Formats: sequence, C-alpha cells, structure tokens
Amino acid sequence: MRVSRPRPVRRWRKLSKPQRNELYVRWSLYAVAVMQPVVTLGLVGGSVGRGEVSEGTAATGAVGSLLAAALNAALVRGGLAAYLGRRPRPYGRVVAAGVAAVAVSVATLLTGPPVEAEGASFPLSVAIVTMTFWIATTSVALPALETAAAAVAGLLLLALPLLLTGVPPGFVTGMLLGCLVGAAIAACTARGSAWNAKVVWELDAAREAQARLAVAEERLRFSRDLHDVLGRNLATIALKSELAVQLARRRRPEAVDQMTEVQRIAQDSQREVREVVRGYRTVELHTELAGAASVLRAANVDCRTELSGADGLPAAAQSVLGWVVREAATNVLRHSEAANCLFRLRVSGGTALLEVENDGVPAVPPPRAEGAGNGLRGLGERLAAHGGTLGTAGGGPGRFRLTAELPVTAKESVE
Repeated sequence: MRVSRPRPVRRWRKLSKPQRNELYVRWSLYAVAVMQPVVTLGLVGGSVGRGEVSEGTAATGAVGSLLAAALNAALVRGGLAAYLGRRPRPYGRVVAAGVAAVAVSVATLLTGPPVEAEGASFPLSVAIVTMTFWIATTSVALPALETAAAAVAGLLLLALPLLLTGVPPGFVTGMLLGCLVGAAIAACTARGSAWNAKVVWELDAAREAQARLAVAEERLRFSRDLHDVLGRNLATIALKSELAVQLARRRRPEAVDQMTEVQRIAQDSQREVREVVRGYRTVELHTELAGAASVLRAANVDCRTELSGADGLPAAAQSVLGWVVREAATNVLRHSEAANCLFRLRVSGGTALLEVENDGVPAVPPPRAEGAGNGLRGLGERLAAHGGTLGTAGGGPGRFRLTAELPVTAKESVE
C-alpha cells in the first residue's frame, strides 16, 4: 500500500538546494523578528509580577513590540529579496519600521518609571531590544554604510526627545551604547545569513554556467573535428570528380577509376564522421602524409616529404600533427595555385617541428565566404591543448609557410 506524503513534504522535495537554503534563511530571519515580542513579553511578565511598572507601561511595551515585530518581518521579506537582487531596496519599509521602533522606545521610556526609580530597567531593556531588532533587519535590506547611517539617525531620533524631557545624558548615552553593541552583533548575524543565501545562489549559477560552457566546448570540438575530417575529403572529391568529367568527355577509361576513388573517399568520410560522433577519432601521421601527398599530386602539385625522427613520436603527438597535415593540405588545395609543396618534420631536443611550405599564393588573397577561416584557429586550439604552438609566415614572394611546434612528451590520450 502506497503511503502518501504530506503536501509540505512534497513541496519541499520539489525545491532545489538553493531554494531550500533560501527558505531556511528566510524563516530564520522571520524567527529573529518574532523573538522581539517574545523577549518583551518576558520582560513585561517579570516586571508586572514584581510590581515595578504600571500596567499602562507594560501594555505600551507589549503592543508596541508586536507592531514593530510585524513591520520588521515585512522588512525582512522585502529586504532579503533586494539583497538577492530581485527587487529595489525597500527604503519605505525601513523608514516605517524605524519610526515604529523609535516611537515604541520613546513611549515606553517616557511612560515608565524614572531613571533613579526601581523598575527603570524595564523600559530601558524594551528600548534596547526594539532598536536592536530594527537595525538587525535593516542590515539585510540596505548596504553596510546605509545601514550604519540609518542606525545613527534612528538612535539620534530616540535620544532627542529623551534629552528634551530631562532624562540624564548619562542614561541616554549608556542606552545608545547598549543599542549599538547589541545591534552590531545582531546585524552581523542577520547579514551573514543573507550572505549565505546569496553565495549559494551564485554557486548554483556558476555551476549552470560551467555546464553550459562544457556543452559549448564540446560543440566547438565536434564542429572542429567535422571541419578537419570533411575539409580535405570534400576538396579531394571535388577535384577527382572534375578530373573524371574531363576524362569521360575524352572517352578515357581512367574516368571509371577516378569515380571509384571518389566512391571510396565518400565511404571513408562517412566512417570518419561516425567516429567523430562517437568521440574517439584518432589520426595517424604517416597515413595523413601519404594521403595528403596523393591528393596534392592528383592536383598536379609536386609534393615532397622530409621526415626525421617521426617513428619515435608518441601516438598523441602523431595524431595532433596528423591533423595539422590534413588541414595544411586542405588549405593548399583551396587557397593557392601551388605547383610545389613540402612537408618537413624534425624531432630534436624533446620537440617536434612540422613545417608545411607551398608556392602559388596570390598577391591579393581572394575574399572568403562568411564563416570561413576557422581551420587554423581550430588547429591552434588543438595544439595549445597539448602544449604546442601554431605559426604562419610568408616564405618569400608567392609562398606560404605553416609551422607547428609540439613537445614530444604530449599526453598520450587525445582529447
């Protein structure tokens, strides 16, 4: 038999952790506001029982404390929302609660026993408690400097009528100091609770931002790999298809071989795209060099390779440099009319240096389509992830050189 949980429990389970923490902080601050009349009523019961104060003074303190507590609770509600940045600062509620606190304190002090009489501690205690709770709740609603200014203004408004009615300055000064000490402690506690709720919300927002960045980074990686995989293959397919058309028009049987090669490259592209989607696509340097040379020679580009120490490279370094070879070959086909291309690899001193140099670079680069030109940027990011660098430079008139430098101690796993 299924036992149904109470509705408050179901609602609590639906809240996120930041919402639960904020709810806890909010009701803790409400409890602080409610404590004011509880403390005051305790003082009333003790003083009336001992006959130290009149019933009128006791009623003034009790009713006034209830009113001040209600206004403080409303101030907490609006102040916490303002502290969390959800609404403007509740200056009106601060003023209303401050006026009520001052009025209750003054009324209790003026209607209570004289300073030198027995029972004078009751109105003094009520005044200190009332002003302390108001300043504490104000610290949640206003910044620290504004809270201090409001506290000073409220205490001056409290002291002025007392001094005008003949209350000794020493008594007023002691009361103000008591209010300041109690209010400072209570304000730090209340503001610390509000700060806790704000930090939890900020941490939750940071976690969500981190998750979104991780998704965006994965999308960039995926798009970069797709560009690297399809760029050269599509260029090769276009080149060989054009060659097959020319051979077919001349009724040459080699056209069939070229189209067979196009079919093979298209099938390889499908396989590589599936590997990219699965996330474990790797590239082998020698395979990429052989493929690049084959494609460039098919485009009437004299391609040469000079390798020194390539066999001793770690698998991760070979894979990263293989991507460089693939992108460089794609750029030669797309952005130049090269007749010669050189791939040179040297490994020495714990560093692998790959240079790709070609001619046939136009003096004025043709305009690129929108969104083009991200291949080298993606290579730079891939190399940087393994501690390497990518550089470009002109090797002379009409020439272009691409260099990739990579530590041979790069991580064995390819990201």
